[in-house]
Amino acid sequence: MTGKNILLYLLLGIVSLSFLKCTQQSASKGKLYIIGGGKRPDAMVQQIINLSKIKEKGYLVVLPMASEEPDSAAYYATKQFTDRGINSALSIIFQKGDTIKQWWVDTLKKASLIYISGGDQKKFMDIVGGTPIHEALVCAYHNGAVIAGTSAGAAVMSKLMITGRQLKFPDDERYGHLVPNNIEITEGLGLVKNIIVDQHFVKRERLNRLIAVSIENPDYLCAGIDESTALLISGDSATVCGIGQVVLVDASKSKPNPNDSLLGAKGLKIDVLLPGERFKLP
Repeated sequence: MTGKNILLYLLLGIVSLSFLKCTQQSASKGKLYIIGGGKRPDAMVQQIINLSKIKEKGYLVVLPMASEEPDSAAYYATKQFTDRGINSALSIIFQKGDTIKQWWVDTLKKASLIYISGGDQKKFMDIVGGTPIHEALVCAYHNGAVIAGTSAGAAVMSKLMITGRQLKFPDDERYGHLVPNNIEITEGLGLVKNIIVDQHFVKRERLNRLIAVSIENPDYLCAGIDESTALLISGDSATVCGIGQVVLVDASKSKPNPNDSLLGAKGLKIDVLLPGERFKLP
């Protein structure tokens, strides 16, 4: 093995140990502000600002890699904060395979507020997943940062992530089937480990999708967040914010009906929560 390869393995080991240290912490000091997409009412943006205390200290970092036009996404994501007096903001943009700069990692770990814009959650994870940027996000959250994300930026928050793709009916945009092994699930950032997030939920009629995901992943609470609505996670508590609803689908006590062609279950629990309502994470 060459000296260059040895150095590479040592660096990868350091990154892995750092990531493991962050993920093994018993409780996170930070907060997650998981937005279901659509417009962000002024009250929601102001709530993010207040939660992060960014007017008092610290800075904002925008990550727009889910977008097909990351420069434009970064501009508009930042503008919603600069329009409200937040001037300490920067964006980090890179593509898959680019060299990760150490100052990006250090900057993320010390940020007060991190904002992940919308687009394609699978694209975001293909670029960020398993990199030092991923590790820095986890560490920032555990150290006290507020991490907000909308649409795709919401989907990436959970350990298991709905990609938006159907394996059996790729052209069905309305999720008109409840069949096994159809909804594609991959790894997300893992900031919240015990729920699976869906977005644009009521607006785009995605109940079928979340029911299927819940039946096939009964150990996870499934949360469908509507547009202009957010789920604020602090510790083991979640609060509905904004102007819409959050739908919870819980299959933990259900009895699935085995069938090769159709999904079925008895005892599935569905709750529809309104702004201000809270629940404990499982």
